[in-house]
Amino acid sequence: MVKPMKNNSIIIAPSILSADFARLGSEIKLVEEGGADWIHLDVMDGRFVPNLTFGPIIVDAVNRLTELPLDVHLMVEEPERYFEEFYKSGSDWITIHFEASQNIRRTLEQIHQFGIKSGISIKPGTSVNEIKPFLDAVDLVLIMSVEPGFGGQKFIASSIDKIHQLMKIRAENHYDYLISIDGGIKESNASEITAAGVDILVAGSFIYHSADPPEALRSLRKAVMSL
Repeated sequence: MVKPMKNNSIIIAPSILSADFARLGSEIKLVEEGGADWIHLDVMDGRFVPNLTFGPIIVDAVNRLTELPLDVHLMVEEPERYFEEFYKSGSDWITIHFEASQNIRRTLEQIHQFGIKSGISIKPGTSVNEIKPFLDAVDLVLIMSVEPGFGGQKFIASSIDKIHQLMKIRAENHYDYLISIDGGIKESNASEITAAGVDILVAGSFIYHSADPPEALRSLRKAVMSL
């Protein structure tokens, strides 16, 4: 069963890619204390992106540690091979990459068959126009504002244009997908990014590499609430 969402206007989803896995329970509690809305989990296979992270076992562990919705981002080739495992592990949202699937529409339908919300993500070099034919079938669009694979990279400013494009398409077609962004999100740029129209901010390094993760998360919330 998909967990209920909070009613905050902007969803903040800490990415555990930057967390200390030796103390994962404590790391989850820190962002809960700071007011996190979702938990974002970056699954990488070492093929689609040049990094290898974790699989359904960690998603299951996080699911047992929190009641927050789990936003699972599959940066893997042939993502459809793993949907059932991630469903059983407690995923509430599964996002695939446009660049990693041969049949996008069918793949999105497969996610929905498990009763999970579907998302589509694009790398910085992929245009919004390339995913436009599939936007009627998704619940979420994730803009990668850094090259996927590693945390701590600098925000790519042209990502703002993609937010505007997705907002325009959503309004013109009466779609209801959420717009999410991941990569280089921090207090100093959160308000500008939010003002462009995103619904979800995914932040990892800014939160988990700070001296006070709950306060870092609260500073993001404060930045976007000031709009």
